[in-house]
Amino acid sequence: MIAATGLRWVLTLLFVVPALSAMWRTGAPGGAGGGPGAVERVAHLLHAVMALAMAATVWPWGMTLPAGPQIALFTLGAAWFAGVALARPAPASRTHALRGALPHVVMMGAMAWMAAAMVSSSSMAGHGGSHDMANMPGMDMSGGSGTVTMTLTDTGPRLTAGLLAGVLLMLALRWLARSFDAARLAEATGPRRPAAPVERDAFSLACHSA
Repeated sequence: MIAATGLRWVLTLLFVVPALSAMWRTGAPGGAGGGPGAVERVAHLLHAVMALAMAATVWPWGMTLPAGPQIALFTLGAAWFAGVALARPAPASRTHALRGALPHVVMMGAMAWMAAAMVSSSSMAGHGGSHDMANMPGMDMSGGSGTVTMTLTDTGPRLTAGLLAGVLLMLALRWLARSFDAARLAEATGPRRPAAPVERDAFSLACHSA
């Protein structure tokens, strides 16, 4: 939850652009032109939902969204990415696919953890499934007008949040570096051979980084 309106809009744009890109790729025509298959479409759809959910959390009304469906969806999403990788026919390609799917598994798992942490705190506070942020144990809401902050005060959630933030930051920087490399390569060599599913070009990599 962010109090600064300008920062809310910046982050909303940061999440909405990847969401729109993923939705466009989900509905892109297939066929001989190299359009996405069913597996790629599901991956794009999961990324679109995740980006929209992140955009919602920037705004106060996003905290009123039901947590249960989010936990179920993103847990299934993490399992789906892992399952698709493990379903590869050959052991070598399966290992490579699982390594490539791991960042997506981590992102989906982080989304599920975030929703679960919120609903767990609100339940302990005796508010059922609602997200009454000011009354959550382990949460500290403080600050004046325009500077309200939300802080995790319990050790477990703080360590988990810090670990996830660090891992996701490293993944974002890695994707961003790959995006720059792909853009330079495309500019130098023109059309390239098709890249791995879900990561076909520099813009797609930049969306993952966002």
